[in-house]
Parts: sequence; structure tokens; C-alpha cells
Amino acid sequence: MSQAPPAPAPSTNEWLPVLDMPAPGSQNRLTVLVRLILLIPQFVVVWVLSVVAFFVAVIGWFGALVLGRLPVFAADYLSGYVPYETRVNAYLLLTHDRYPPFAFRTPDHPVQVELRPGELNRLAVFFRIVLAIPAMIIQSVIYTGWWTVALISWVVVLVLGRMPQALFEATAAILRYRMRYTAYLLMLTSAYPKYLFGDEPGSVPGGPVSATRPLVLGGGGRGLLIAFIVLGVLSWGAGSITTTLTSDDDDTKHVTGPLLPGPLAR
Repeated sequence: MSQAPPAPAPSTNEWLPVLDMPAPGSQNRLTVLVRLILLIPQFVVVWVLSVVAFFVAVIGWFGALVLGRLPVFAADYLSGYVPYETRVNAYLLLTHDRYPPFAFRTPDHPVQVELRPGELNRLAVFFRIVLAIPAMIIQSVIYTGWWTVALISWVVVLVLGRMPQALFEATAAILRYRMRYTAYLLMLTSAYPKYLFGDEPGSVPGGPVSATRPLVLGGGGRGLLIAFIVLGVLSWGAGSITTTLTSDDDDTKHVTGPLLPGPLAR
């Protein structure tokens, strides 16, 4: 499996990672029907890659404290891992019909991530996990909200043979925020995750224009994203209540934690 070398950071400005995806198109209903089954091999690969990414990130953290940037080997691997995971997530969340290849370097795939590892603030690196907690909570809430109604989304795409534009916009916003959170946590960028509700038209500098570059959410997309957030908060609240009630029950030792979405939960 080849590794994609990170692009250099030519300026001192913080580079916010960019997600490029095409507009929603027709999808094969059969692959939509068995999407989870098709992705079983990818789930195994992503798990293995994530274990390696953890150890690489730990070593890279020490290196970044000394060098003020990720060591080259860590930047190389993590710059391949984040796009790989993003492509699998994009296929899982029904945004397109192109199966993610088993490779880091995939220039012909419709889902692309632009990362520019560069200089890092050593103090921010030292407290990286603490600083990432708010973004971690946000991405967990929105993913939980999406998965709460995942069955409905799946039926809609299955019946229509495509993802409606509003659902695509909201889903792309969730995918992009998760990608930016992961890139920040893994020290591939010094830019904190932002713009969950999309960009202003023409606000993303450089690179090709795609359906998500810039990512402009219409009224329907914003409404769905807000609904996902509300559902995620309610799901977390319900999970917390279940935890409290179960832990207070002397007749059982089982405690149910907050509801989190399957293979995508952090």
C-alpha cells in the first residue's frame, strides 16, 4: 500500500484541510442495499491502519514537541491515513457509489482530501488532546445524530437511486468536520476545525472547484444539519439517563453508556 507524500506548506498561514467531493449522482441500488456488507473488508483495514496511526501519532507528538512540526515519516503516513478513512466514511454514508480502493494514493477517486502539514505551535501540540475535546464532542454529536436516522436516509437513497441535495450537503458537512477534527488531532494542521455550517461562495482559496470546495449549504442542508445536531444531543442525553438509572439499580451490574455510531465512533 503506497503512501501519499504530504504537500508542503508554502506560507505561515494556517491551512484548513479541504474535502473535495463531486455533486451527488446516480447510485446502483444493489450496492446501496448491501453497502455495509461490501464495506466489511474496509472496516478491518481501517481498524488496522488506525492502530498503526495511533502509535505513529504518539511518536510524532514527541517529534513535534522537539521539531515544531511532525517528523517526515509521521506526516507521510498520517497524510495517507486521514484521506483513506474519509473515503471509507464517504462511501458508508452513501454520498457516492465509488468503492474506496485499498490504497493511500488514489488521484482518480472522486473523494479527495488536501492536507498541508507544516509548522506547529509546540504549546498547542503539548495540549493537543485537551484542545481537541470541544471538536471531539461536536463531531461525536453530529455523527450520532446522522446515525439516529441512518435507516431513513438509506431507504431514501435506495428508493431514489441517489442522495438528495439537502441530505448530501448536510452529510458532506459532517464528513468534512470529522476529517478536519482528525487532521487536527493527528497534528497534520494547526488550524482548529471550523465551518461546520459551510463556507461562503468562493471563500476557499486555491485548488479545483468541487461540490464541497467551497461547501455552501442551502436552507434544506442547514435544516438537516441542525436536525442531526438536535438528534445527537437528545441521543446523548438519553444515553446519560440510561447510564444513571442503570448504575443506580442494585439488581444489575450492567451499565449502558451514551449511544455512539458503530465503526465511526471515536
